[in-house]
Amino acid sequence: MTRLIRIDLDDSALPTATIEMEQERRVAIFDLLEDNSFTLPGREGVAARPGPYALSLAVRDRRLVFDIATQGGDPVAEFHLAMGPFRQAVKDYSQICSSYFEAVRKLPTAQIEAIDMARRGIHNEGARTLMERLDGKANIDIDTARRLFTLVCALIPD
Repeated sequence: MTRLIRIDLDDSALPTATIEMEQERRVAIFDLLEDNSFTLPGREGVAARPGPYALSLAVRDRRLVFDIATQGGDPVAEFHLAMGPFRQAVKDYSQICSSYFEAVRKLPTAQIEAIDMARRGIHNEGARTLMERLDGKANIDIDTARRLFTLVCALIPD
């Protein structure tokens, strides 16, 4: 199975992340590197280039950029996705994460669990949007999409 073996985020133009969001990024990258499914389909007249791949995620010219290279650093593909389809899910996810982090400090377990369920629902919605936007460009499973959506949230200011 082809997979990602390196992930870099270009968040240099963004404000400093909160401690909680920075931890979410680290966990998402760790989990992605431990287990992911990422393949590039062949295009007409061009065979798919086998992985493993290195992925660099960035925002350039108000577009989400997936820059994929081989393990050795040779360019393989670059996808530019409009950020519009992600904006609402990112905004909702950011807000629910803030509520969740606050709840963990103050609220009883039952209320934390309710907020966490809502957070997971929004996260799944964002992951499905990512899978749809990457359709035909890259094949990913839902777990990979969820972790990548966490990183997309780190790059798109809400």
